[in-house]
Amino acid sequence: MDLLALADFNLVAVHGGFGRASRASGQPKATLSRHVRELEDSLGVRLIERGSRTLRLTEEGAVLHARTGSRIGEIAEALQDVKAGLGRPSGRLRVSVPMLFAHTSLGPLAAAFRDAYPEVLLEASSDDRFVDLVAEAFDVVVRVNPPDSDLVGRCFLRNRQVLVAPPDLARPAAAQAGQSARFPAVMRPGAPDDTPWHVVDEASGQEAQFHPQAVLRLASPLSIRDAVIAGAGAAMIPRSIAVDALASGRLVSWGLSAEPAVEVWVLHGSQRLVSPKVRAFVDFVCDYFDKEAKRDVLTQG
Repeated sequence: MDLLALADFNLVAVHGGFGRASRASGQPKATLSRHVRELEDSLGVRLIERGSRTLRLTEEGAVLHARTGSRIGEIAEALQDVKAGLGRPSGRLRVSVPMLFAHTSLGPLAAAFRDAYPEVLLEASSDDRFVDLVAEAFDVVVRVNPPDSDLVGRCFLRNRQVLVAPPDLARPAAAQAGQSARFPAVMRPGAPDDTPWHVVDEASGQEAQFHPQAVLRLASPLSIRDAVIAGAGAAMIPRSIAVDALASGRLVSWGLSAEPAVEVWVLHGSQRLVSPKVRAFVDFVCDYFDKEAKRDVLTQG
């Protein structure tokens, strides 16, 4: 298959027509049309339905564009990087991160990344929905407990949940393993009242269970934390956002969740060609949080 013809087919598909693709690329319209026709002949299928004024991808054309469009772009970017010299990270890098990550970590991390890679323009969007990496043209996504997919990457943070309470809220005396103890709780919308929270005491390792009774329901973990600090009740929140309040005494811990730690991953496409800017960002995020974890250990020690 002629890669030049494939590249021109994707160019036409992206711009929605031969004329617009010609104006965007500077190539003659006739050349683009000939390359696409040669590609169709080599594959034995029609890729584009040509009308007098409209252009529509066939089913086969849509599949080919979806499977090759980003790869052709990566090949072109790789060639550009090599020409620039040793694949130096540069250009725009589009990243999608969850809202909590954006509120707690993104600002300092982005500034440090900018200092390390001034030729990369980091453009980060925060959203808790499941973004489509290819369809929405993101280079990297940060996801919490990601499902199995064709994306690859690295886990850079494991975050335990901790049951926190204001200092003046008495810990239920009956909260031992196998027994129940109700208490006022700040919970997420939709979280069930009838499911006990199982925790492990950090000092003794003793297990206990608590039965929350919702008195407030808030969507944001940061709002839940602040409501607990203000005395609304106890709550199960990520330990990473409770560390400072626990250290200052504004919150007390009733134990760590018995559930496995939440994993946070930085992910990108599974193609063998990974651009220098993507590789640099993935490595930087992992190194950044590794240093943060070591700093927290030294501080607590």
